[in-house]
Amino acid sequence: MTEPGDLEFAYLTTSGRITGGAHRVELWFVLHEGTVFLLAGEGDRSDWVRNLMISPDVILELGDRRRTTRARVVADPEEDATARRLMLEKYEPGRGSDLSSWGRTAVPIAVEWA
Repeated sequence: MTEPGDLEFAYLTTSGRITGGAHRVELWFVLHEGTVFLLAGEGDRSDWVRNLMISPDVILELGDRRRTTRARVVADPEEDATARRLMLEKYEPGRGSDLSSWGRTAVPIAVEWA
């Protein structure tokens, strides 16, 4: 059985800030000490980020595990640095491209998993 943190993608469902409808996206993620970190490359221009800023209640899926939980934009500098470092460690090797710009400029999001 694959551990949740070893999966390549997570699925995050937010409530649309205008329609209230479900908005599901596939995202890269890292699981660290009970928190799932995501990086939003488009920052607060991403619909899913705008949605969770209005309504932080989300559904997070890691493989066959699904939880209703809360998401937030990371504000703490130490947590921000951890999220960026872990995401680059997981996704940059073997990609054949430099993700450092994405790792520096994307907006980190934290979702409680544990």
